[in-house]
Order: sequence, then C-alpha cells, then structure tokens
Amino acid sequence: MADNEDDTVTGDPQNYDLNQKADGPAKAPLSKSAKKRRRKNEAAQAIEEAKQEEGRGSISIEGIKAAMEMLTMQHKPAKTQEEALQKQYQFWNTQPVPKMDEKITSNEPIEDDKSLKEIRQESYSLPDGFQWDTLDLNDPLVLTELYTLLNENYVEDDDSLFRFDYPQDFLKWALQPPGWLPQWHCGVRVTKNNRLVGFISAVPASIRIYEKVQRMVEINFLCVHKKLRSKRVAPVLIREITRRVNQQGIFQAVYTAGVVLPKPVGACRYYHRSLNPKKLIEVKFSHLARNMTLQRTLKLNKLPDMPKTEGFRILTLQDLDKTHAILDKYLESFDLAPVFSKEDFKHWFLPRAGIVDAYVVEKNGKITDFVSYYTLPSTVMNHPIHKSLKAAYSFYNVSTTTPLIDLMNDALVSAKNVRFLLMEVQFSFY
Repeated sequence: MADNEDDTVTGDPQNYDLNQKADGPAKAPLSKSAKKRRRKNEAAQAIEEAKQEEGRGSISIEGIKAAMEMLTMQHKPAKTQEEALQKQYQFWNTQPVPKMDEKITSNEPIEDDKSLKEIRQESYSLPDGFQWDTLDLNDPLVLTELYTLLNENYVEDDDSLFRFDYPQDFLKWALQPPGWLPQWHCGVRVTKNNRLVGFISAVPASIRIYEKVQRMVEINFLCVHKKLRSKRVAPVLIREITRRVNQQGIFQAVYTAGVVLPKPVGACRYYHRSLNPKKLIEVKFSHLARNMTLQRTLKLNKLPDMPKTEGFRILTLQDLDKTHAILDKYLESFDLAPVFSKEDFKHWFLPRAGIVDAYVVEKNGKITDFVSYYTLPSTVMNHPIHKSLKAAYSFYNVSTTTPLIDLMNDALVSAKNVRFLLMEVQFSFY
C-alpha cells in the first residue's frame, strides 16, 4: 500500500452540479452505448482523414488502424492478461505493486513497513466544494445514505440491465466484522449540501501466504458518484484509505476487481446455476439456448423438493467450534488463504436471515461437511414487471465425506426453497 503525498482530485465541483436531478438542467452522463458510438465515430473519422493523407504520401492506412486499435485498448479496461500487457496504468504504476510482466521470485513485502512518524498525518487534499467524512454506519440515516450511493452508482453489468443492491443489514455485516475500525469507512461529501458522493472501505483480515500469516485489510465498496467519474476521485480515495490503514501499522491489502489490474495473484470465473429459469429469461439475465424450448429448460434445471443427504441441516451456535475446525483444516491445503479466528467464523458464517446461510452434515454426532452462501440481490433496471433478482453466492464449502456434487446439490435445493433465482459459484483457475 502506498502513501504518496502530492496527488489530489482534479476538476471543479461547480462544473458538475450534484444538486440537479438526472432529468433536470444538468447534463446527464453518456450511456455506455453512446460512448461506444462516439469512439466508433472518432475512429472512423480518423481513418477517413488518414486515407486522405495517404493520397499525399503521409502515412499508411495500416499504420492508422494500428494506432486506433492501440488508442481504443488504452481507454478500455483490460479484461484479460494479454490486454493488460498493452495498457499504461497511470495510477498503478506509482504504487508498490508488481508490473504486469514482472516475474515474482520472493515471498516478502515490496516495501518495508514504515514507522508512525513516516506516515502522513493529515488527509489528502480535496478540491474546493468537497470534504472527507468518516461514516458512522450505526447511524440509520448515514447507513441509508451509503445504501443509496451504492444502489445508484455501484457495480452493474456491461449492458446496464442489473446493478448490485446491497441491503443495509448486509452492509453492516460486511463492514463491521471483528476488529473493524470506524475510520476505515471513508466517505467524500459535497460541502454545500453534505451529499455523499464517494466511498471506500477496509476491514481487517489475516491472510496466509505459504507458511507466513500476514495482517492485512480487504478493500471493498470503492464507489464514486457517476457525475464524478473521470475526475480522478478513485485514486485519491485509495490513497486516503491507504493512509488510514498505515496509521494502524498495516501495510498490505487484498482486493478484487472485475478487470485486470497490476498484478493479479489469482483469478476466478463465475458460473451461474439457474434455480428459476423462467424468471431469469424474462429479465434477460439468461436466454434460451439454441434449439431449446422453455419446457425443456425447466426440466433440465429441475431440482428435488428436499435435500437428499442424511444429516444435512442448518448450522447452529453449538456447531461453531467443530465446523470452524474442518474449515481451518481445509484451508491449510492452499498456498494463499484467509485465516479465520473463532470470532471471525461466528461473524461470517452463523446464519443471518437475508444475509448469510450455512449448513452442515452431521453423522453420529460428528460434523463432516459444511456449505454456505450469502444473499446478494440485484436491481433489475428498466423492466416493466420485475424489479429485483435474488441471487445466492456460494461462500465457503468443505466436503470430507459427502461427495461435493451432492453437497452442492443440497445447497441448491435449500436456496431454491427460499425463492433464490440462481446460485453463483466461483472457481479459481490460477
């Protein structure tokens, strides 16, 4: 994590009036399709101009096309390692992270830890009209503000059909685990009206890298209001949360992203398992496969009414020690893994209605298997009937005696029975 001194947000807050509604006098931001059309038109214009220049012997069409392809690549987020190798990461090149083409040969910090007196004491500068705020998530009004910011501006799919809709109770669960600190809930407000327009968070984590356990933080919920995009607010949020974390003697962080940033230590692919194919097709989350009817799709995705594994039941308070032990042993088989204390395990896995569900398999008084998932709905945008998509995200699963396929099938049944539409499962591939 870096602590650079001189980077500030650029731009004048008067140029993007956050008091205006989207349909008011303020100019609405371009949609993704509009931006794509604009880039296409700019590229076509450049190529046409190049043709005219070529007639005068100035430059080749192939050269212009190659230049335009490179320009387009620089503006688009990298989705693959190959694309990332072609990008110039203006911000990340200033940070203590490996370069995309750098070969890692040692398991040690990139930078030495700093003493407290070496760490910047004052917050990074924001332009006139904006101010920092530490959010008190125990205040219902502040929690509602954060919910609204994320609901209207956070992660959505490439086609702008769905956007994550984190419930307020979920946010408290995710942002207030054991050891959480209020100063790690870092917001940016408009001074004039106190409106929340930016947020970033950190929560404590212990991560084992090979044989070494390292105190870190997990960075999450980096969100900037849509009208402030391209104003370099995100890098300053990252630097400010870095400074606040460094003040607690922590100098490493882990985070995930839907794009490739320098330099991934791992990658996962999402797989979707339909639990209600009809509704998923109606909201355009999925589509009928070629030569496939809806009736056949429903038949192929049909699940039993009840779990089939004997002893499959909800995790209870009395199960925590035994279940924590089997998860801990399972995670020891990986070179990179979190280390959960008993207090951590209770927080993250003891079932909470509408937030997290966990099940165990008990045989002869012994806990043998464990499966869990958390609830994350998405807003369905611009649909005349359906407004929400309720998804279960597979969390941590341990199979010691029950075949993993049977265990996951029972998890699917349990999710379907409480009206989840699908289950998301991640698989790591490096």
